[in-house]
Amino acid sequence: MARANLTPAVVIAAAAELADREGFEAITLSALARHFGVQTASLYSHVRDRSALLDSVHELALGELADRIAVAIGGRARRDALTALADAYRGYARQFPGRWAALQRPAAASTVRSDAAGRLVTLTLAMLRGYQLPETELVHATRLLGATINGFLALEVSGSFGHREPAADVSWQRALSALDIAFRSWPTEGNP
Repeated sequence: MARANLTPAVVIAAAAELADREGFEAITLSALARHFGVQTASLYSHVRDRSALLDSVHELALGELADRIAVAIGGRARRDALTALADAYRGYARQFPGRWAALQRPAAASTVRSDAAGRLVTLTLAMLRGYQLPETELVHATRLLGATINGFLALEVSGSFGHREPAADVSWQRALSALDIAFRSWPTEGNP
């Protein structure tokens, strides 16, 4: 790719593709410079440093995931929306392992304030509101949802479920059923 075609978006997209091919830790400015056939210093006009690049891949992944979830949960409620949201996460983790890894790192303050993060939070809260949870309980429910999905996917990606029957897909459905039951019978504040 010619140097003139470089933009921040092109550099970030190449970093995300590199992460998916070789792992999130493979993202370096020198690796991208080799990819583009330029000197590493040339990239600094497009990205501040490696940390900013990693944050940008994180934000890109949040936006892509939010787009998938928006399509998946549209017109659905409760169990159907929960399953669609969780399956969108799982599909994303499988298709884009490096970008998924970016989502597992602590978000920078700028990433937390990004439009992409805001869209993902809005979609998650909309799904949970379908269960008619009190507003005061949404943070707790979001944490349970995230811990369940991310924990399951982290174990699945590491191969922890590959050596025992039944298949991980059966356990995935059980986990979603348990979440559905938990959200339908959620304790209200002061009622543990």
